[in-house]
Amino acid sequence: MSVDVEEHFHVAAFDGHIRPADWARHPSRVVANTERLLALFDRRRVRATFFILGWVAERHPALVRRIVAGGHEVASHGCVHIPAFRQTPAEFADDVRRSKAILEDASGQPVIGYRAASFSIVKRNQWAFEELDRAGYRYSSSVNPVRHDIYGFPDAPRFNFTPPGTQLTECPITTLELAGQRLPCGGGGYFRLLPYGLFQWAMRRVNGAGHPCYFYLHPWEVDPDQPRVPGAPLKSRFRHYTNLHKTEGRLDRLLSEFAWDRFDRVLGLA
Repeated sequence: MSVDVEEHFHVAAFDGHIRPADWARHPSRVVANTERLLALFDRRRVRATFFILGWVAERHPALVRRIVAGGHEVASHGCVHIPAFRQTPAEFADDVRRSKAILEDASGQPVIGYRAASFSIVKRNQWAFEELDRAGYRYSSSVNPVRHDIYGFPDAPRFNFTPPGTQLTECPITTLELAGQRLPCGGGGYFRLLPYGLFQWAMRRVNGAGHPCYFYLHPWEVDPDQPRVPGAPLKSRFRHYTNLHKTEGRLDRLLSEFAWDRFDRVLGLA
């Protein structure tokens, strides 16, 4: 179980409509929304991995400490939510090192996990794995092995693999292969847009084949009252706002029907 800790205005769906220079002008909701998830995990006795933006950790270090106090793992989501395929190797290396340092300072713990913004390690920038390895990360969950207009690495393995030239473990977001097609069942917008029963069935199939499921969501997905972005395209609004009011209830059911834990423990790294 994992949470990508970012604000509602950080998402890729609103690229071009909200400039990073304007982020500070938008109301912050990440603390309250993350606290809702922490309370839900606590009720269900679930421990998760929180992939936290350095931008968030610098502004809300107490939230990082609260996550640690709840028994959860702190991992990196980079510094400012720039897709890795838009960065040069030098920019990426600096970003992952800085975010690691920020999070280790805030949490008081080693940070060994990383997730790229918008699952942006794809076929053309696999050099990113080597930079993560050099920076001291032990695992990554930065590949979503599906076809998508923003991200996607459909040729990647569906299950854990070690990128060539590294000692890193990459943990792709969960998919189910059906009739030669990969069905997404790892969370995010798919979890809000597709029927719950489809997710439940697909995840049981993956577990039944002997594999863990890697699931993710964002704090803003349990916040149906978040401010709307004026002028955003219909497609972006549909992706971002549809069924926000259902996420928390669906997540509660998911937590009760499957066994969950932190990435580092699932991988035997804790």
